[in-house]
Amino acid sequence: MTVLTLWTATPDSPTTRALRTAPWRDAASVNLTEDPANADAILAVFDVAPNAGDLEQLTSVAAGRPLLAIGAAVTSPEAHELHSLLGLAFAKASSPAHDVRLRRGSILDPRQEGDVHVRASWARVDKVADDVDVLATANVAFSDHAVITWRGSTRTGVITLAGGDSLWRDRDILRTIQRWARYARGLAERPPVRVGLLAYGAIGHEHLSACMAVPGLELAAVCDRSQARLDAAGSAAPDVLLTTDGEEMLARDDIDLVIVSTPPDTHAMWAMRAVEAGKHVVLEKPMALTSADCDAVLDRASTAGRTALVYQNRRWDSDYLTLKRAIEQGRLGEVFHTETFVGGFGHPCNYWHSDALISGGAIFDWGSHFIDQVLQLTDATVESVTAANHKRRWFDVTNADHSRVTVRFDNGTEAEFIHSDLAAALKPKYYVLGTEGAIVGNWRHERLISRTGIGTMAEERFAPADAPADLTLVSSEGDCTLLSPVNPRTHGFHRELADQLVAGLPLSVRPEQSRNVVAVMEAAELSASQGSRPVAPL
Repeated sequence: MTVLTLWTATPDSPTTRALRTAPWRDAASVNLTEDPANADAILAVFDVAPNAGDLEQLTSVAAGRPLLAIGAAVTSPEAHELHSLLGLAFAKASSPAHDVRLRRGSILDPRQEGDVHVRASWARVDKVADDVDVLATANVAFSDHAVITWRGSTRTGVITLAGGDSLWRDRDILRTIQRWARYARGLAERPPVRVGLLAYGAIGHEHLSACMAVPGLELAAVCDRSQARLDAAGSAAPDVLLTTDGEEMLARDDIDLVIVSTPPDTHAMWAMRAVEAGKHVVLEKPMALTSADCDAVLDRASTAGRTALVYQNRRWDSDYLTLKRAIEQGRLGEVFHTETFVGGFGHPCNYWHSDALISGGAIFDWGSHFIDQVLQLTDATVESVTAANHKRRWFDVTNADHSRVTVRFDNGTEAEFIHSDLAAALKPKYYVLGTEGAIVGNWRHERLISRTGIGTMAEERFAPADAPADLTLVSSEGDCTLLSPVNPRTHGFHRELADQLVAGLPLSVRPEQSRNVVAVMEAAELSASQGSRPVAPL
């Protein structure tokens, strides 16, 4: 945990207030303290130009700790003494507020997440002293200008960005400040995390690709009982250990983290074994088939000082992120009703997904994604769950053919999830109502056109769930706006995982959240078995 303290001559300024109320802990594993003696670094806010007395007081407060200057007045001509400390000379003109593409170097972006996009203004730097490290830049007219710096000789740095509350509440900006503070203190990241994949099924290549692409993760081994799958993994990653023995992989000292992609009824068992072997563990969803098993896994991991997480990959779906952004921007007003749907008309898959004893049932299969999304869209607590399962056509499998789950929250809002293999007509993927508008997420029906070997047309239709939904915002006046989709970062979960394990940054997917998803699905199955009576999740 990084500890920062704020110093300012203007405690009621907008920048100071924004920094004090920013989500430091959740976004960047940072605590703010009022006591500079307990701080690792100082954030000095200059909304007015500092005088000699201010700098003298600030130097005394810092007492040799790294100092990061922030605020619109940092670049003021009257702040020339501060400029001397920073080793920078600023141009007279600043850029107008615009969409800034902040380009961070490897020190501030070790996971290669890419540019940070923020709305801000910034002052152009004319000169940079030879001993100043430029850690991030912004570009004007194809010319890069220093925006974030560090000068070891004076233990000072600066962020020249200036903007409103949204700038200082931006997750990426807060994490960038945390990384600046670690660098200024001379803290290096831990060694890369060596990863073993336990089972190489449908999701296996996704994990393999992420482990090979994300700095901070190193793929060390793949385990599967199928030689054909091991051969496929070996073709993609020829230098890793391949084994059919899961216990052998867990016993290896050169593996730090195990990603468990076995069927759901074995998740808790393998998680326990991995933690007992001293490994961190990532589980495919659901975490387990009961909340009691989830609690046992989390208790064991906590006792062992290990991380146990669930790969909630659908939090990085473009349509979900677009919906979440619109809600957070207040474009719907107060959201009170949410519906989600997935399915179609057709025989369920014949693999373990359709075996209720292994998968947990239809609610557990897709519900692990959609119920997780629903719970993330509200701060309210689940009060009760009701559900119904229908078995009417596909009797060769044991999952329900059609399932409906209704979740009621303690603030009076409600959400519904439907999974159906009997839906000849599709409902929207998302249907969300608020006091100022609504969002409808309609499924896209995509197809791939190609030629056969003799030149005739071949057509492959994608399942609706294979493409993101198109989201339309409907205003209270009836105006419809097709929302521009959010582009998710590639391997977003795995980048956060590496951040957490090698740099101590927080994850947006927390284990207790995935545990609560299981508790809701568990309550839904109990409700469905008892005539749809309301059940409070454990």
